[in-house]
Amino acid sequence: MHPLPPGHRFPMLKYELIPEQLMHEGIITASNLLSPEKIDEDTILLTHEKHYWHRLRDQQLSPAEERRTGFKMSPLLVEREMRIAQGTIETSLTALKHQVGFNVAGGTHHAGTSWGEGFCLLNDQAIAANYLLNEQLANRILIIDLDVHQGNGTAEIFSSNPNVFTLSMHGKNNFPFRKEKSDLDIGLNDGITDGDYLEILQENLRATFERFNPDFAFYLAGVDVLATDKLGKMNLSMDACKERDRMVFAACIQHNTPVQVSMGGGYSPGIREIVQAHCNTFKAAIQFYF
Repeated sequence: MHPLPPGHRFPMLKYELIPEQLMHEGIITASNLLSPEKIDEDTILLTHEKHYWHRLRDQQLSPAEERRTGFKMSPLLVEREMRIAQGTIETSLTALKHQVGFNVAGGTHHAGTSWGEGFCLLNDQAIAANYLLNEQLANRILIIDLDVHQGNGTAEIFSSNPNVFTLSMHGKNNFPFRKEKSDLDIGLNDGITDGDYLEILQENLRATFERFNPDFAFYLAGVDVLATDKLGKMNLSMDACKERDRMVFAACIQHNTPVQVSMGGGYSPGIREIVQAHCNTFKAAIQFYF
């Protein structure tokens, strides 16, 4: 996720269009979709600092904090974030049963313990990871963040937690300009192309799974790595983005690791291209799991 410049916020429409397109193509049916309730506060507080959450909940962020989020605060906005986080928990439970689960939104990886940033107020995958750990449903969690922007909030939240390994592969010259330290940060040069990107990813996925041996994974599948993305600064084709997804799912299957997927960013000028790239992630999962 990333703050969008004025007049360039239509990609938020993708969260409605992704399920519509998947149903139009017959990839899913309405029965495959769920509408999550609001997450409970005790679960939020496993991840986010109490004072921050209460000020967010009660619409009391300072003007500077509100500007950092990129949003104009409203109760409906906070409710939306609460439902997204609950959706990631529920799709994590789906993954425990069926090996893979998808949230058609989410990927709010810039939200830290006590801050919101870059259109991220609550960190959905961090919240779900802490939920699984707290409920003893997982012991060693790998977070694979392939959004073009570093998962700085996720890195900060788990900076001292040995049960969660954070891997962020991102543009080193891109937002956020003050980065946190993930367990593994792979900063890529502007303009990186398909072959180099996929080679770097394959090697680091292999090494990380072998070294950390996770029993659950989260995958943040941002499509802002595409060459067409206005904010991405990379030069990846649609085919390379699809191959990236296949690499992640293949690694999870090889190591018998259930995976929850959240969508992350995507800011190409054509909304159809954004939706297609996200739908390709679902299609890759179907090829592997069903």
